[in-house]
Amino acid sequence: MAHLLTPGPAVLARHMLRMRLALMRNSLRGDNATNLYTGAAVGLILAFGTVAVAVLWPAYVPLALAVWFSGWVFGPIFVGGGEALRPEYFTMLPVMPRRIAAALLAGAFAGPAPVVNLIALLSLPVYGWRFGPAGVLIGLVAAVTTLVIMVMISRVIVALIGLFVRSRATAATVGVVTGTAIALCSNGWAPVAALGGAETTAWIEIFLRALPSGWGVAAIEAPWPLALAILVAGAGVIVLLLAAWAALLSRRVVSAARGGVPPRRGTPRPFPRGKGARVTAAKELRAWWRDLVRIQLLATAFSYAIVTPLLLVTIGAWVMVPFTGLILIVMAAASSSNLYGADGTALWLTLMTPGAERADVRGRQLAWFLVVGPAAIVLSLVGLLVSDQSWAWAWVLGLLPALLGGGAGLVVLLAVTSLVPGTDPHKRGGNPLSTGADETAETSLAWLVLIAVPSVGLPAAGAILLDPWAGVVTGVLTGALSAWGFGRIAYRRLESHGIDLLNLMKHGPAPQADKPTTADLPLRHRIGVTFCYALAWLPLIPQGLVPMVMKILGMADPVWFLALHLPPVWQWPTIILMIALGVLMYGYAILIPMRLSSSSPATSR
Repeated sequence: MAHLLTPGPAVLARHMLRMRLALMRNSLRGDNATNLYTGAAVGLILAFGTVAVAVLWPAYVPLALAVWFSGWVFGPIFVGGGEALRPEYFTMLPVMPRRIAAALLAGAFAGPAPVVNLIALLSLPVYGWRFGPAGVLIGLVAAVTTLVIMVMISRVIVALIGLFVRSRATAATVGVVTGTAIALCSNGWAPVAALGGAETTAWIEIFLRALPSGWGVAAIEAPWPLALAILVAGAGVIVLLLAAWAALLSRRVVSAARGGVPPRRGTPRPFPRGKGARVTAAKELRAWWRDLVRIQLLATAFSYAIVTPLLLVTIGAWVMVPFTGLILIVMAAASSSNLYGADGTALWLTLMTPGAERADVRGRQLAWFLVVGPAAIVLSLVGLLVSDQSWAWAWVLGLLPALLGGGAGLVVLLAVTSLVPGTDPHKRGGNPLSTGADETAETSLAWLVLIAVPSVGLPAAGAILLDPWAGVVTGVLTGALSAWGFGRIAYRRLESHGIDLLNLMKHGPAPQADKPTTADLPLRHRIGVTFCYALAWLPLIPQGLVPMVMKILGMADPVWFLALHLPPVWQWPTIILMIALGVLMYGYAILIPMRLSSSSPATSR
């Protein structure tokens, strides 16, 4: 009788579409709506820009489409899967896995991302216009098949992560891939520029057309028989990906959820004898060793810190190599900015132990320092010795202790003041690398750390400019005071607001009536605030503060800093303009919501 109650494929797909749209519609509140509208607006700009590339610079169409393809490939890794409709929701349906997979595929197309990507893929028929009506027809068919292939590859990657990332090695591998991808996004141009030459350009063109995003371009450029063969091959790839996804889903939904923690083998090691921060540090060190989310984030920080300077070395720029350890500290702090949220409701164990708040905070600081500190010191020393940059010794020796202390203090301070609720580790779903927390809030918290931790090193940097040894002493004092002072504020807040934090993790943020938020701004201001928060760091730090420091130090290598590529008379005005632009963007993003709060009736009562 079960087959009589099972909906057909078309009905099941329609149900998935309606469910996905309902989830998206019901989540369009507050900052979620702002982020969606802003993301859609930016995506549409980029999509129409891709079509413009096909009109004005057709030779770069394969590269532009490869960028869109990389978003579908690496996006699931960056956001921990991004699944709205999880396969576990439908395990009780008497439906074959392949039908569930086909229905979930239909649900995956319900959202702004596929629509925006389809607009970008309209660059294929525009590109095919140069080859006549046949090229336009092939481009239209290729646009549809390419979109389906991109979405399918994304879903298969999510399924692979959920099924096979069940050990420390696989979690670290995902982290290395993630960190490398982020580094390539920022400095991937360096090895391309280093290779250069006509032969390298030819190989790059072949590679871009060999990617699934380039099959449409290859079909348009090919003769009719080969073009048809490429399109048929694309359809076959879709069938194979659907079959692979169905097999992965069937294995995933019947496998036991391990909650993001690999199974323990052998007899558990006893905790060290003692009490206070030492025991908490031992517990935290085991969490860093066993929690797959922490392993993945730490591997991301390590790989980004190592790959970023190496990419610049390909063009002969060794300036970043001595600072590899400093990059690791900043990235590791950003990855650890939600320590208490990642642990879920385990905070009640601390709250039920009288006077344990101080030991818990200090133990977490000690564990973070033991995990990050030795590696940062080793990478810094190796970078200094290998790069042979004698001027960098004072900077590294002064900034290293400052950033280590600042990171150890800020990770616990922000963990108790800006906690983002997450799922308990043992209750995580089929994707062990997803904490279940609000991804937008976690990303915002990470960006805050990326700005705050380097700011701790500003006193040491100023002292180094005056006297190198004074800068080293200032760095040590700044780091020690930051670790002690921020940690003190953190455990005092945990003592006074521990119950509130536990309620926040159990039930989420409580609604506050009549309190204005960013979501209450007009749409144009919501988009502007989100845009400024997301991009203000670009003119302020990499195009403003960094070239300013390089000019002060007399470093002539321009790398990718715009001001240093200009004539000397325009360099300082450009640096000042970039810093002013970044400050103005941050000012707009901060002051506009403050103006809303001050003018709201709720705040004037």
